[in-house]
Amino acid sequence: MTRKVFLLLALLLAACRPAPAAPSAPAPANPTLILATTTSTQDSGLLDVLIPLFEQQSGYVVQTIAVGSGAALQMGQEGNADVLLVHAPAAEEEFMASGFGSDRRLVMHNNFVIVGPPDDPAGIRGSAVATEAMQRIAAASATFVSRGDDSGTHQLERQLWAAAGLDPSAQPWYLESGQGMGATLTIASEREAYTMTDRATYLAHRATLRLDILVEGDPLLRNIYHVIVVNPERWPNTNLEGAMAFADFIVSPAAQEIIRTFGVEEYGQPLFFPDAR
Repeated sequence: MTRKVFLLLALLLAACRPAPAAPSAPAPANPTLILATTTSTQDSGLLDVLIPLFEQQSGYVVQTIAVGSGAALQMGQEGNADVLLVHAPAAEEEFMASGFGSDRRLVMHNNFVIVGPPDDPAGIRGSAVATEAMQRIAAASATFVSRGDDSGTHQLERQLWAAAGLDPSAQPWYLESGQGMGATLTIASEREAYTMTDRATYLAHRATLRLDILVEGDPLLRNIYHVIVVNPERWPNTNLEGAMAFADFIVSPAAQEIIRTFGVEEYGQPLFFPDAR
């Protein structure tokens, strides 16, 4: 799809949310900013807090496209987004090395967890090693629902299977949803299956799920987010000023403080941990 199509889609999505408060800064010459990001930042509710504040302070109007990290990076590679907020470090490094990004900054992290049915038929509860948990799921032929969408979550999941010496893609117990994290969690819950998720999206949907956190704490499950400005030398029509303004905002002390406390009141723990500066 072209940038015009993405912009039209973003405008339609933006029409579904309340109008932002009157900006405290003069309107920029090019006020429309396209942000391609992951479903986890959208599904967790974090962007519902950060985006209105940025719009109010800057005068920009953000059109958010929430997809997997792979799709977001592809949008940037094709010039269909101005700025990215993603969590696929290896793919991001390749994106930068290929000259598609002009600025990349560390924003925050949380952790992936492996969740599954409370009765845990594969017996992975409490495992400290994610690859061993994957091996037990495979050995039990227990249903596993993958996002299957080349998102950051899906990329890490494939790395874990490979590290476990397994390729589950042709197995009948391995399902691909082709959807975002929230929808994939719902499918896993309905099928009494296992899946891998970022902790933030799981906590945001926990009340509607019959899934427990069974594996956590493995360093391999660390989930790191960066903001990337799409390179205007590759795509002169991108909104460089707006992209830089957003990157500056999300690593600012004010935004990092919001990230630090987001989720504490509702869930008793933060959903993300700020890493900038």
